[in-house]
Amino acid sequence: MQLARALRLGAQDVVALAGGGGKTTLMFRLAAELVAAGGHVVTTMTTRIFLSQMKQAPAHLIVHSRMPGTGNTRSGPEEWDDGAWLDQLTALLAAHGHVLVASDTDVEAGKVAGVPVALVDRLARMPGVDAVILEADGSRRLPFKAPAGHEPVIPGSATIVVPMVGMDALGRPLDATAVHRPERVAALTGAAPGAPITPAIIAQVLVHPQGGARGLPPGARLVPFLNKVEDEETLEAAREVARLALAEARVESVVIGALHQPDPAREVWTRAGAVVLAAGSASRYGALKQALPWRGRPLVAHVAAQALACVDVRRVAVTLGAGAAEVQAALAGLPIEPVPVPNWADGQSQSVRAGLSALTRDKGPLGAVLFLLADQPGVSPALLSALIDRHRATLAPVVAPRFNGQRGNPVLFDRGVFDEFEALRGDVGARPIIEAYANQIAWLDWPTPEITQDIDRPADYLPPP
Repeated sequence: MQLARALRLGAQDVVALAGGGGKTTLMFRLAAELVAAGGHVVTTMTTRIFLSQMKQAPAHLIVHSRMPGTGNTRSGPEEWDDGAWLDQLTALLAAHGHVLVASDTDVEAGKVAGVPVALVDRLARMPGVDAVILEADGSRRLPFKAPAGHEPVIPGSATIVVPMVGMDALGRPLDATAVHRPERVAALTGAAPGAPITPAIIAQVLVHPQGGARGLPPGARLVPFLNKVEDEETLEAAREVARLALAEARVESVVIGALHQPDPAREVWTRAGAVVLAAGSASRYGALKQALPWRGRPLVAHVAAQALACVDVRRVAVTLGAGAAEVQAALAGLPIEPVPVPNWADGQSQSVRAGLSALTRDKGPLGAVLFLLADQPGVSPALLSALIDRHRATLAPVVAPRFNGQRGNPVLFDRGVFDEFEALRGDVGARPIIEAYANQIAWLDWPTPEITQDIDRPADYLPPP
């Protein structure tokens, strides 16, 4: 997928790039995507970049302070807001869609200087600017780094902070040949100087409050980017970094990719939750089928256990309505989150809404939620992982399995449609959302029919031996 989709870029986002392994490439690649979609983008930096890199922008504007000698990172907006350069920037954006803004050039050093954070904040508020993308530190063109005390320089207006690493650092020694400031990496992780760089070391630095999360503004999203993932071995290592990074609550998601590829983002890892819908009265069955025995435990406990056994599911909620006390007793000993649904009789939509609300109101952001049926015992951890994998590769609003062309369950929903659940009413579950995104469903073709089989009537109940 493209970078804007992988980063879930929205209107007026300010994206700050830090770390090593391809910041400049990501900055210009993302800007080109946005311009191709009709956007107007400012790229800039609070550090220095090479003059040759600046030429990747279709237009640039050098803005000088009206107070000579003012330090780049400390000057106030009044020193730069004389109005003339704003008119020039507006004209350049109209003509080119993308303008790089810098504060000075040093031809002898071959570099262009960055701008103060106050100016980045001013650019972010400028009418007609759809996004600001900036480099917030340097890495001496090395794939991996940990910041010093004075960096990265991230403006308070930043809405997305992207700490980067080139995965070609993996396995190389923790020294200056592969790492900018290897002593800082060692201090943050406890790794010995010269030791091989592992997925654990990379993950620790990316999420550390004095590492990749250093300078993270309140409310900003932290989205590490793992670049240069070129083969299956590196992909598996990157997936391990993503798993470890997502253990830290401040990380929203992790993007895995290779910036020189036509589709630069290969996978987006987020946290996934699961809701087992168990609040219904089972009127067609004629008894509380959630408590039927299945492989030595109640049916609802079996289904919940399948969700808990999936390594890619972080949290599992079970909705409780009809026979709530009996169903909750059947779940005893399982680390699930019980969700009472007082108005369960108003239809399955109430159970769906309550389950989603329970998983998303606290304890860190979820990127997707799966809805399982308590009377569908054939669902396996492997199926749940396959649905989540499909979501990682697409970020589709809906991911659904199908057997011989027939849609089955469970269905996964991306966080981008969570707000639409509030409008659900009646005994339809999430079907209106599935229908609304019928042309955007990411299908998972499944080889066996258990995704279409549930227990509606006594004739359907054939417990395994």
